[in-house]
Amino acid sequence: MTQTATFTESLMASFGFVILISIIMDIGVQLNVWRVVAVSKKRAQEIANLVFPGVGYLLAFLIIAGGLAFNIGNIGGAGLGMQSMFNMSPITGALISGVIAVAIFLGRETGPMMDKFAQLMGFILIVLVIYVVFKSDPPLAEAVSKTIMPDKIDAVAIVTLVGGTVGGYITFSGAHRLLEAGVSGEENLKSVTRSSVSGILIASVIRVFLFLAVLGVVSQGFALDPANPAMSPFQYILGNAGKVIFGMVIWAASVTSVIGAAYTSVSFMTNFHPFIETYKRYFIIGFIVISTLVFATIGKPAQVLVLVGTLNGLVLPIAMVIILIAAYRKNIVGNYKHPIWIAAFGWLIAIVMSILSVMTIAKYLGMS
Repeated sequence: MTQTATFTESLMASFGFVILISIIMDIGVQLNVWRVVAVSKKRAQEIANLVFPGVGYLLAFLIIAGGLAFNIGNIGGAGLGMQSMFNMSPITGALISGVIAVAIFLGRETGPMMDKFAQLMGFILIVLVIYVVFKSDPPLAEAVSKTIMPDKIDAVAIVTLVGGTVGGYITFSGAHRLLEAGVSGEENLKSVTRSSVSGILIASVIRVFLFLAVLGVVSQGFALDPANPAMSPFQYILGNAGKVIFGMVIWAASVTSVIGAAYTSVSFMTNFHPFIETYKRYFIIGFIVISTLVFATIGKPAQVLVLVGTLNGLVLPIAMVIILIAAYRKNIVGNYKHPIWIAAFGWLIAIVMSILSVMTIAKYLGMS
């Protein structure tokens, strides 16, 4: 949400092009990763070690680092939510949210309750965003035309958006959840493929509506609050009520993501040593605590939320190349025949994301 609001303000209607490209790339990534993981019945790091011995540890390290960055961003999002609800400092809100996240993880009953609360908040968010779109009256014709013919193409925005959706640990977490649920093997490929695409499409519909909501507001000359850009359109249209409801929504989504990201990231550590598997619960708590303390040291939640998407986007080309090589290794996928068009789609994404990543790094280093 913060990424979408930030880039919509800077790119205006041309951000529609970035969203379109990111949706296409997201689908290509998920199709390749989820199918290979499902057919192999192995976790990503195990697949990588079979592609090149030792590469699984490199992939695990990159994904854990990306997961930590993403979790620092999630904690920042929770801090922004608390700020919107209670007018407290986002750092104080983040510290409180970190404690709550650990308590939810430890509680047997609180986890499912929190999931249901987050789902309810997600539904409220969709209703709110659609309402703001209608009230803000965005320039739809311009949005459509600039989505096809943008005024400018921003490499950082594409890498950040793709990274925030399927970069780093994110795409593997979904594939691993299916493995744990027993949804694997060639016999389940239709279900796996459907799930991989539907999740992206649902998230993309919400992103498109949020883009239109922000575009409508900034087109009227309203400047987003740089400290909390995603909240600004809701406050502009709905006043304080919009600010508080937005705070509840982003807080619930962020805290749920904190727990999920910590769980998935630690699952990538378990190959390092049996000790980690034995004390997995404590490592997850430690992961949440470290994420919270790092954010409390850094601050600047809005900037962190954008940067972590970029970092996870930089990991993606490496992960994609490993998966695409694995798709044709019999010792990994057996007699499964990976569709040529899906593989070609994946290689194109890996090449494009590699080029965009180099451009992004150059921009951050002040070389372009």
